[in-house]
Amino acid sequence: MTVTLRPATVDDLMPVGALHQRSRVAAYSSFLPPEALADPTPEAMGRYWVERWTWERDDRRMTVAERDGRLVGFSYLGPDDEGDPATGLLNAIHLDPDERGRGTGRALMVDALAAMRGRGWSRGVLWVLRENSQARAFYERGGWTPTGVERDEHVGPARTRQLRYERPL
Repeated sequence: MTVTLRPATVDDLMPVGALHQRSRVAAYSSFLPPEALADPTPEAMGRYWVERWTWERDDRRMTVAERDGRLVGFSYLGPDDEGDPATGLLNAIHLDPDERGRGTGRALMVDALAAMRGRGWSRGVLWVLRENSQARAFYERGGWTPTGVERDEHVGPARTRQLRYERPL
């Protein structure tokens, strides 16, 4: 069956959290220690999304991907984190680990880019972990390029380096 995309609802947020945690563990386990990925739990990640959505739903957009009625991915986007009104930020694309290579990530990216253009933004940006070579390759295939801007963030107790990418919309 093909994947279908739809706007997220409040009822999706706890399952999105569980999927987000599975996605993080699968994507980051080759370069982050297990203790960095043990927390938050899937339930805590769901509560995080419920809280975040409460405050951000007016100017953010979450899209969920379903296959055979099962949540298999999501994207999240909103205004630029540096305040540029012409720029939108692709906060996340996460997939269930079994969904990799099936076109779902690409469908979510195409949808997110169209939504960003629809909001009048002329440029998109995102942050990706430097060590996440699969994600970097995915975004580069989608026309994203590194800006040269970097920052340090934490995933649990592990300090990570993030790279900023951009692309015209």
